Amino acid sequence: MGYAREYASAVLWRGRVPMEPADFVPDWADRPRKDKYFPAAPHFPLPDCPPDPSAGVRRGLFGPRGEDGFTLPLLGGMLRDSYGLTGRRLAVQANSDLGTLPRYPHANFSRGTASGGGLYPIGIHWVSGASGPLTPGVHHYATPHHSMRRLLTGDVTVDVRAALGGFAEDCDQFLVLTVKFWQNAFKYNSFAYHVVTMDIGALLETWRIWAGAQGLHLGAALWFDEERIGRLLGLRPEQEGVFAVVPLRWARPRTGPLPSAPTGARVRAADQERSRTVIAFDTVRRIHEATLAGAVDRPAAGVLDAALETAWARVRAAAEPEHPVGAPIPLPAPQEPALGVREALRARRSSFGRFTGKPAMTAAQLSTALAAAASAGRLTGCAEGPGEASLTRLHVFVNHVADVPAGAYAYEPADRSLRPVKPGPQGWFLQRNYFLDNYNLEQAGAVIVVTAPTPAVLDAVGDRGLRLVNAAVGASSQALYTVAPAAGLACGVALGFDSVSYTEHLGLADGEELPLLIMMIGQEHRSPADFDHAIV
Repeated sequence: MGYAREYASAVLWRGRVPMEPADFVPDWADRPRKDKYFPAAPHFPLPDCPPDPSAGVRRGLFGPRGEDGFTLPLLGGMLRDSYGLTGRRLAVQANSDLGTLPRYPHANFSRGTASGGGLYPIGIHWVSGASGPLTPGVHHYATPHHSMRRLLTGDVTVDVRAALGGFAEDCDQFLVLTVKFWQNAFKYNSFAYHVVTMDIGALLETWRIWAGAQGLHLGAALWFDEERIGRLLGLRPEQEGVFAVVPLRWARPRTGPLPSAPTGARVRAADQERSRTVIAFDTVRRIHEATLAGAVDRPAAGVLDAALETAWARVRAAAEPEHPVGAPIPLPAPQEPALGVREALRARRSSFGRFTGKPAMTAAQLSTALAAAASAGRLTGCAEGPGEASLTRLHVFVNHVADVPAGAYAYEPADRSLRPVKPGPQGWFLQRNYFLDNYNLEQAGAVIVVTAPTPAVLDAVGDRGLRLVNAAVGASSQALYTVAPAAGLACGVALGFDSVSYTEHLGLADGEELPLLIMMIGQEHRSPADFDHAIV
């Protein structure tokens, strides 16, 4: 058994057995920056694209993709809408940082993509070749300034193509996603790896929806020679890892052949760390080393689908009750989301305790939310993702939904129905098994649980499959966050719950189907005390 399975088990049980170091307390005064900072690197501001009236949320989630390519305004628009800072928010809510938000050093800036527990961004690097609009080189996206900082000059895309091992051989524009572990581990310690691998999926899903709304196809690779790309970017593998590579099809036609000789170049610019003390957690080191093993061995086509089909058949059979609880409840067709992708991403936020059960949300709203979350479970566009099978399954605790009785259900996306698991109000269970004070789960219209057959995926594709599963879970959360404002709903996502209790309560196959995330949707109080200052 690889270490990834041991780590996944520790995450499952952390509500009862704290992950080491159990006595860790974050030093908030010595926290790292929320972005990497290269003080000596030149930078240039990115342009933005005008809003496209046809770029709606539904098109982004389900619409057809074309063969058009990116331009610099389109790239700038996608980066700003996904990871750029779009506003500052002050709101009376139930989160623990409320008292510090009026102070500028602790200001809460909003962005389109959600992340686990705060604004701790993934590092976005643009490796550009001759077909792009700039002098070829390596750039880092500076989120506070919506600009690119040049870290290296010269076409090094050949090194990226070589690291991808045959994926995107005709491409010379790449977005490379990295994670500097301390930026998250300062708060979460050993749990950080679980959080950031979900954050990767959330960002990839934002880009998939954004590009899809423009009619563009966007794929990603999670299996590649990570050490080679890490060397190119000048990373220290014990401190920062490379988690995804996204090839960009560029609108400008390329002239001449692509370079074929590896350059061996390396970024020399180093980011400046703010924290005086940086702690390396042994669990994070071990799980990262485990997921590095086999990084170049991309799963063969069909292997993952076969493993998922077998796993889902097994866990569904194990969860089948001896006596049916009730007949499945059909849901209406999803409603047409009312917002464009840009508007939805800029309206996205976490509700933090402001749910109210009156009025109840509609069954059509629930159907819209579930369809969006389920669509992300296949990691569409990911080179290593399954074809038709899903990496995730959804369960729903219904509290306040018109025409749907309160209870716990399994969602069946094929026929858009809810299969009863536990009848009756579930608020007592939800609240008793939530660790924090920032949500009243009983007041949410519905609580959606994302589960995954993590052990089966690990058996099929190795320890690196942990990143794949968690990315699918993170993608589901971002799809829900994006569709929620477009469907007139508030949303919130949480990791602080007793997963073992959910396994027992829902009758999941013990140790084979893991509850990894809970997502709340519903109505908010109509007169919230808010200050929302848009900066774009």
